Amino acid sequence: MKKLTVFVIVFIFALFTFISCEMTSTGPGAGKAKADNMLRLLPKDALAIFFINFNKAINLEIVDNLIKKNIDSEFFKELTDYQEFINKTGIDLQKDVYFIAGAITGELEKDKQEGVGIINLKYEKDSLLAFIKETSEGDTEFTEEDYNEFTIYNYKEKDEEGSFVFLNDSNIVIGNKENVKSVINVSQKKEEGILKDEAFSALFAKTNKKALFWIGAVIPPKAMSEIKGEAQMLSMFESVNAVSIYFDYQNANVNTEIKLMSSDEVKNQEMADSLNQFKAMGAMIQVQDLNMAELLDKIEITSGPDHVKIYASIPEELPKTLIEKLTTGKPEEDKEKIK
Repeated sequence: MKKLTVFVIVFIFALFTFISCEMTSTGPGAGKAKADNMLRLLPKDALAIFFINFNKAINLEIVDNLIKKNIDSEFFKELTDYQEFINKTGIDLQKDVYFIAGAITGELEKDKQEGVGIINLKYEKDSLLAFIKETSEGDTEFTEEDYNEFTIYNYKEKDEEGSFVFLNDSNIVIGNKENVKSVINVSQKKEEGILKDEAFSALFAKTNKKALFWIGAVIPPKAMSEIKGEAQMLSMFESVNAVSIYFDYQNANVNTEIKLMSSDEVKNQEMADSLNQFKAMGAMIQVQDLNMAELLDKIEITSGPDHVKIYASIPEELPKTLIEKLTTGKPEEDKEKIK
């Protein structure tokens, strides 16, 4: 097997780069889900939740152009077997993979986190499973086990191991075995899901769940105390109990928002004031022809009774121009004029 199965590569690839439906007992149909439909399947004991509208993201013109521009790069050369994957499984990333929802579980300590992801897609089980086993021969150990009327497939390659299950004909679950079992239990209502957690439910109500990508995390008081202890400057965030972040793309603008949730209105104002001070100081930085104020002017920092909001709407060309200035001293259009 080439490191891991292409199936796993699809999941990892999605991490880097929503239509109503009826909720079946084991998950929403391919392409018909909303964020809440996917969230209903995730386990309650999560540290953080993420959601990716993969189909929308990978079909954006800006992404398509980026792929075409870098098609000869080393990254894409490593995916030369992609057409074979399409031919043998019938899965085309740009047409058949819709949404990905996931949960980070485990403990806060480094290297103790685990996770599980649910891929919402169109696929044919037998073809995909055959391809996985075919490309896994020789260096990956596969075992199967029955669990609550499902077959869990466990794989192990050197020090790397995980499990996956075909939840229904539109959803595949992948992660460590215990988390995969939890998703099965949640789908069968034998275990409570993340929407039963009051803190996460409150957070989701304030999160833009229609964005291309978003993540939400509930922060335990213990974790904030540890952060404060490591750096006194971070003590201004000690009242924060949850965070949500989203990225979206509309009208040639990259929109992003960070919400720091806190029920202390006074501290929220203090946080916003401090962050605006840092923003003002950063705006004075000048490196070569790079004026940080050009970027920082796009960032708005405000506070409310229950949050601090950091929002930016950045034209897609601005980051490119700033990078060109930083690396060459002049934006690409200026270099063309010189020629």
